[in-house]
Amino acid sequence: MADRSSTLSAELQSRLGFALDAAAKAGEFIMSHYQSPDLAVDRKRDSSPVTIADRGAEELLRSLIDDQYGNDAVLGEEFGESSGTSGWRWILDPIDGTKSFIHGVPLFGTLIGLEHGDDQVLGICAFPALGETIFAATGLGAFWRIGSNEPRSARVSSVSNLSEATFCTTTIQGWDRIGRQDAFDRFCEEAAICRGWGDCYGHALVATGRADVMVDPLLNPWDCAPFVPILREAGGHFVAFNGEADIHAGNGLSVNAGLLNSCLKIVQPKP
Repeated sequence: MADRSSTLSAELQSRLGFALDAAAKAGEFIMSHYQSPDLAVDRKRDSSPVTIADRGAEELLRSLIDDQYGNDAVLGEEFGESSGTSGWRWILDPIDGTKSFIHGVPLFGTLIGLEHGDDQVLGICAFPALGETIFAATGLGAFWRIGSNEPRSARVSSVSNLSEATFCTTTIQGWDRIGRQDAFDRFCEEAAICRGWGDCYGHALVATGRADVMVDPLLNPWDCAPFVPILREAGGHFVAFNGEADIHAGNGLSVNAGLLNSCLKIVQPKP
């Protein structure tokens, strides 16, 4: 068992290095289109925006993965799923926060998650316009790198009362869409600070102790896959409203350890 564990750890370390390099290359491509006056914005079937930067960055990530790990499966927001035979699956969101991106707001990120079997084992959340990256892998810790500085440990806050907490969410309309405006209102009533620092930025804030809980009532797997290992290694939790570390539930929250139970009581429906 020890040999198997050490082999997996070494494999994760190698894959983490690859993924960090891939995220940096995707970030360079994305920034070549950021705040461009000629940026064309298309609309997908769900009316969400998409640009050449979203599609091109995912194509780049898929090409890099294919070159290095050609037997791995890949699931991406823009181009769906390709099967693999290795037992590993990459989950990609080239630009999480495209609405921020197209408005020239720097709070968008490139998300890379990695599954081994059914476990989320590696996560990267890179902010190319901010020069920040939060990353983690199972058993290897969570880290926060700013610019070219050496990475520092990423740790969640120690706040244990919502009355002292900073609560973040992406969009108010999402709560109404799932019929849980009551939960949003309660967070606003009980938390010390409520902010719309949304999309992946809010989850990253929790992982680095700058906010205490980030709740998204509507999520796709590629929106949250990296945050299961990132929050776990940072001492917190990413869970769906059902309390499980489930990236397919359609919702989720990043939260520190001290606030987990009180937040779940709010988002879970009353019996």
